Amino acid sequence: MTKKMIVRADDLGYSEAVNLGIAKTVHEGLINNVGFMVNMPTSQAGYDLIKDADIDLGLHVVICQGRPLTDATKIPSITAENGEFKASKVYRTAKNDFVNLDEVVLEIEAQYQRFVEIVGRKPDYFESHAVVSDNLIKGLQIVADRHQLNFLKFLWDDQPITLHGKKLYMYMESMGDNYDPYQTLKKAASAEYDDGYAMMVNHPGYLDWYILTHSSLTVPRTHEVAMLTDPKMKQWLLEHEIELIRYSQI
Repeated sequence: MTKKMIVRADDLGYSEAVNLGIAKTVHEGLINNVGFMVNMPTSQAGYDLIKDADIDLGLHVVICQGRPLTDATKIPSITAENGEFKASKVYRTAKNDFVNLDEVVLEIEAQYQRFVEIVGRKPDYFESHAVVSDNLIKGLQIVADRHQLNFLKFLWDDQPITLHGKKLYMYMESMGDNYDPYQTLKKAASAEYDDGYAMMVNHPGYLDWYILTHSSLTVPRTHEVAMLTDPKMKQWLLEHEIELIRYSQI
């Protein structure tokens, strides 16, 4: 009996090198779900690389990288003095949730509208990038309800995400020591869930100066490109009767 699972790539638009790596995993590899960052200088170029692919494209909301789409003076709780977003480290080390709900809703809405402007339709799914914040989650829910979006509500508490009545059990191990994406995919694919599916979240990409100076995740991105485009992994999935599905198929 065929088993189904989700394999996703995040961060399209992050940088030129990340765009190239993700495009390779889409056109030559296993990826059929891609999270799109729409606020970056290379967002449009990244979309152009995969716009004709038969994939689900999600909005990967960002409030910790690059510049906001909203006037920074209107969203001071999430922007720095230089007009860019506060770094993810600022969120991680804060003792309290400093994100202002009204402000973050403004920016989430702006990113949703930019996605529609670039892609010409609603995102197939909707989630966020690398920030732990109750008010961010609340803001995402507000915008998701406003536009009837498929919101992947990830609460950073090891609980599965629920979508259309199915639970999605996340595997994202790229920040761990001795990370091996081959083993993570096999572990996720081998897991048994009666109420949903395993979901492996990847951040594939190549490296350029921007990523090396702006992201704490570097070499594992290249390892994931290699794994996701390795013919041996595609063959392993076939032999084990694993079907990679899209969020829109849930």
